[in-house]
Amino acid sequence: MELVTEDNITDLAVQRWQTAHDPRTAELMTALVRHLHAFAREVRLTEAEWITAIQWLNRTGQISNEKREEFILASDVLGLSMLVVQMNHRLDPAATPATVLGPFHIPGSPELGYGGDMSDGLAGVPLYVHGQIRDLSGAPVPDARFDVWQADDEGLYESQHPEIDEARLRGIYRSRGDGTYCVRTIAPKGYTIPMDGPVGEIMSRTDISHFRPAHVHFKFDVPGYEPLITHLFQEGAEYLDSDVVFGTKQELVVRFDAREPGETPDGGISDVPWVEARYDFVLQPQV
Repeated sequence: MELVTEDNITDLAVQRWQTAHDPRTAELMTALVRHLHAFAREVRLTEAEWITAIQWLNRTGQISNEKREEFILASDVLGLSMLVVQMNHRLDPAATPATVLGPFHIPGSPELGYGGDMSDGLAGVPLYVHGQIRDLSGAPVPDARFDVWQADDEGLYESQHPEIDEARLRGIYRSRGDGTYCVRTIAPKGYTIPMDGPVGEIMSRTDISHFRPAHVHFKFDVPGYEPLITHLFQEGAEYLDSDVVFGTKQELVVRFDAREPGETPDGGISDVPWVEARYDFVLQPQV
């Protein structure tokens, strides 16, 4: 029997996890063991620090639910989420780039028509986002289904309002036969990530900005095309260069042009000033 020592415990743990029945599980777990042990050795991890980390993980799980994904938030602020996105979505340079999902996406948004108003009368400057959905060849993609969601004028998502139990500032849209689409909402604002949980607790001990620039989320799942999760960011918004979740890409920064009352992109008429953002999404066909 080989007795466990500080020098051999990593090799022993790796040998045990190599017995995983699935080869990929064995690869993942043995690599995890090696890197965790290397981290502990590098920083000379103390028992007090170890138990503090365990308690932090416990609190992160306890605060998470179907509307709040604190572990996703932790992954986001560590840069892990964006790294995984970039490794797994090596799209053509002409395709719309992917970004992080974030912790506030909720499935089951209501279906809205062309120019449908997902703000449903909430306070804020009306925003129309419109353009065309096409593929790499420039051909339009008709009936492309996509999910849209954003924070309100206070920088809060639906799931952060405990008194709200219905869809708020989110919707599902589809492109028309010529690939054109139109989303009606309100102009987003920059906001802070939730600082009232374990992630905020540890971030408050740093000088890291906990703000995100103004943006709207989009999620495409169109048959025959690579799935796409992305944002559109407002040109000139604060925090573009310090996005706490590393999600900003220059290709996704768009102008929000102020418009006077009058005809809107959906063919309607606005009796108040509004804002227009034009953007063509380019989807990459699946091979």
